[in-house]
Amino acid sequence: MRTTHPQRPAVRGSGRLGRTAAAALGAAALVLAGLGGATAADAQARVAKATPHVSWTRACSTPTKADVAACNAKRVTGGVTEYMAEKAYAKGVTPKAADASTPSGFGPTDLQAAYGLTSAAASNGSGETIAIVDAYNDPNAEADLATYRSYYGLSACTTANGCFKKVSQTGSTTGLPSSNTGWAEEISLDLDMASAICPKCNILLVEAKSATMANLGTAVNEAVTLGAKYVSNSYGGSESSSDTSYDTSYFKHTGVAITVSAGDSGYGAEYPAASQYVTSVGGTALTKATSTTRGWTETVWKTSSTEGTGSGCSAYDTKPSWQTDTGCTKRTISDVSAVADPATGVAVYDSYGITAGWYTFGGTSASSPIIAGVYALAGTPSTGSYPAKFPYTAAGTSALNDVTSGNNGTCTTSYLCTATSGYDGPTGWGTPEGVAAFTG
Repeated sequence: MRTTHPQRPAVRGSGRLGRTAAAALGAAALVLAGLGGATAADAQARVAKATPHVSWTRACSTPTKADVAACNAKRVTGGVTEYMAEKAYAKGVTPKAADASTPSGFGPTDLQAAYGLTSAAASNGSGETIAIVDAYNDPNAEADLATYRSYYGLSACTTANGCFKKVSQTGSTTGLPSSNTGWAEEISLDLDMASAICPKCNILLVEAKSATMANLGTAVNEAVTLGAKYVSNSYGGSESSSDTSYDTSYFKHTGVAITVSAGDSGYGAEYPAASQYVTSVGGTALTKATSTTRGWTETVWKTSSTEGTGSGCSAYDTKPSWQTDTGCTKRTISDVSAVADPATGVAVYDSYGITAGWYTFGGTSASSPIIAGVYALAGTPSTGSYPAKFPYTAAGTSALNDVTSGNNGTCTTSYLCTATSGYDGPTGWGTPEGVAAFTG
């Protein structure tokens, strides 16, 4: 079991989401306490004085119709992130506000180290294809991806060298959907996270013509038709009675790891995370901590009762046979998790519709492509399998970091909204520690 820090409090500011910097960055202060003669308390006080909170905004608007999804990307707009604070402590200086000229979130080296993937990322993934399914077109997707990969020293992934391909939901490379600035941010986040975890993988971007479940589901089918064995979906919406038909029409693909964001609205079920055939991915807050053997700690991502990782009990979807928790008779969300808290978020390069540059992103939109990348590093799923089952086989072993601290709201059945030893709704069986829990 891994050591985790207590859930960190949150504040509101200027209509944006925020959290108290001193608490949010306490783990980073402990990492580098003593530098320049400073104590951990001194470091925390410096950060609290420097900035009161981290703020961010949704990339996509909330759906107003049933069976329409929204992306789950959250872009940081102010404050000091965990990454910025850790870098400042290393230099013995006070953190400064971010600008678009340099990254202010975790990069590939950080994420690979946090999840025990450094060796696998260096050796595995060649010939594997991760598909990213999103709505609308990002006209700058390939160029922004090239900037990200070049900055971090990753090999080029372009249309010309066969690593990158962008198509519509029908497989067309020319008849692409209309462009959308919010979904373009989501696309940049997804492409960068797939690259960060599996640098040797090919990337297939499939753009649905709109954010309806029918069009997004058609894009999922196209990704599988084109040969992808790992398909990431960083979007969701409210459940509906149509979900079981969507299951069989779009998400029932044996031998394919389909990952889906659990949602960013705190406790409550979303679709398609509730599909019995997908790996539902919850979100954590990730911080460095030399006090643990792992060197990192995680807790449930929660900013307020309505802002944090999703989880819960589906109203419609059948419980898969490998899921045996007793507090929910239908499908329980989530299965596994990864970093999603914007305050401990990831670096992304984006240029469409906003000032071109580096931004920090969070949301379970980050955790879904991260887990898709882990599946890709683990290798092609066995024929006839449902890869969502794989982490359950490894449950309780050192192949997963058990997240035991924090909650994403209130609920009658405690483990559905509160982290505990073993399985819980917000983080599932935990976060990756290598690839062993994602093979089968």
